[in-house]
Amino acid sequence: MLCQLSINNFAIVRFLELDFKAGMTTITGETGAGKSIAIDALGLCLGNRSDANTVRPGASKTEVSARFTLHDVPQAKRWLEDNDLDNEEDCILRRTINSDGRSRAYINGNPVPITQLKAIGQLLIGIHGQHAHHAMLKSEHQLTLLDSYANHKLLIDTVQASYQRTKQAENDLKSLELAQHERISRKQLLQYQVEELDEFNLAEGEFVEIEQEHKRLANGTELIESCQAGLALLSEDEEVNIESLLNKVIHLADNLQSVDDKLAPVANMLNEALILIQESSGEIEDYLSRLELDPEHFAYLEKRLSSAMQLARKHHVNPEDLSTYHTQLKAELFDLCDDETKLGEVRQALTAHREAYLVHAQKLSQSRTRYAKELDKLVTQSIHQLNMPKGQFKIAVNFNPEMHNSLGCDQVEFLVTTNPGQPLQPIAKVASGGELSRIGLGVQVITAKKVSTPTLIFDEVDVGISGPTAAVVGRMLRSLGESTQVFCVTHLPQVAGNGHQHMFVNKFNKAGQTETTMQNLDKEQRINELARLLGGDAITENTLANARELLQ
Repeated sequence: MLCQLSINNFAIVRFLELDFKAGMTTITGETGAGKSIAIDALGLCLGNRSDANTVRPGASKTEVSARFTLHDVPQAKRWLEDNDLDNEEDCILRRTINSDGRSRAYINGNPVPITQLKAIGQLLIGIHGQHAHHAMLKSEHQLTLLDSYANHKLLIDTVQASYQRTKQAENDLKSLELAQHERISRKQLLQYQVEELDEFNLAEGEFVEIEQEHKRLANGTELIESCQAGLALLSEDEEVNIESLLNKVIHLADNLQSVDDKLAPVANMLNEALILIQESSGEIEDYLSRLELDPEHFAYLEKRLSSAMQLARKHHVNPEDLSTYHTQLKAELFDLCDDETKLGEVRQALTAHREAYLVHAQKLSQSRTRYAKELDKLVTQSIHQLNMPKGQFKIAVNFNPEMHNSLGCDQVEFLVTTNPGQPLQPIAKVASGGELSRIGLGVQVITAKKVSTPTLIFDEVDVGISGPTAAVVGRMLRSLGESTQVFCVTHLPQVAGNGHQHMFVNKFNKAGQTETTMQNLDKEQRINELARLLGGDAITENTLANARELLQ
């Protein structure tokens, strides 16, 4: 619960430090005194928007901090732990706004973004404003109120997750279908290109081999003549050749070696040279024996080489890269064919997701219908107490499978009749301003009992209510305060008298500046304030007596 609020230089507040207790705290004050100013300041700690006008004139910055105890708020403790912001004791939210409009936020002394203030604030405080009953005229707000009462968050989370999966499948299908025409055109081109390259069937590295063999056959005559001339020089010329000349030199070297063994290395080198010459001759002879000048094979090579170069030019690649390019085209064609398969799979997945979504949405709708019946009875009883004895309240939950959104397929409508014999009609068409206030207040109080928020603020929600009805409202809020910390800004003495505590807001001028203060009232001060609310500025014995009765 909220146990302390400190306000520095906020609007017309110079400094306030307020301690709060459990139960129902009522806040009153003269018109224009700023009864809601503490709530507005607290809103800064909850992540509400701020600007430079927030800062009290003459001050450099506004600072507001709120301290909460977390004994009965496990979800808030868990959130703090998950975000590494837990201090194992209370939770302190702090906000500063400089005169230039810059704002900073802190949780337990740690700087945080405003979004985190909002996230933890939703777990700590629920605020019901004086215009909340007008929001109740909107179908989406009616749905929110019903879901708040039903508290079936797990069902809503399941529907939302299912809806997101369905939307993702729809987006995937849309993307595939939008690209389908382009994909078909590309697929047709690839099929033609791949078939053409398949028919040519150039293997990896084949072009280089063809090019080399073609070059060899194109120069075949020159190769034969050169090889034959080389053999003649090496060994086959009858008049003079290298082999015979080497043999003569070797014979001379052997004779010299016998005279001087220092020439032995020369003889060895000459013998090695003879062996190399003989091996070279053998290699050339072997090459010549295998060298065939086949005109048909040469024509085949020339045709294949020419075709490869033409295809390479056609596809704008180097001839030696044609085989790799062929492989790439086949892979792309396979992927496009796989996209066709994927398109069918996505269609099937979308159908499955839609069916699953409808199953989850139906379960959520069934839960809403069950809790709507429960809420019908409670709100009807509440408006009977609020001086509408013949009134009847009903929530219509209509399941529409064609209406898909993240909150299910339900159209929720609040129906009411305020007079006997009149049919149930939408609340916006039937209820007057005062009736709407009472119905709205009844719904807010009943739904507030079901939520886990430890602190609830009702900011002048009793506008349009008076007399005996106001006393009932006061008792309803006090009853709520038995289990939940309740703050109620009010102008009605019947409501203010039901509070466990009472705070008074006062505005005054000091040294030419306006200031607002808040103070806890003791019993006598409280009687005087209730008397003022009952009779205006003229407090009489009668109004004092009435005030004492209210406190009893």
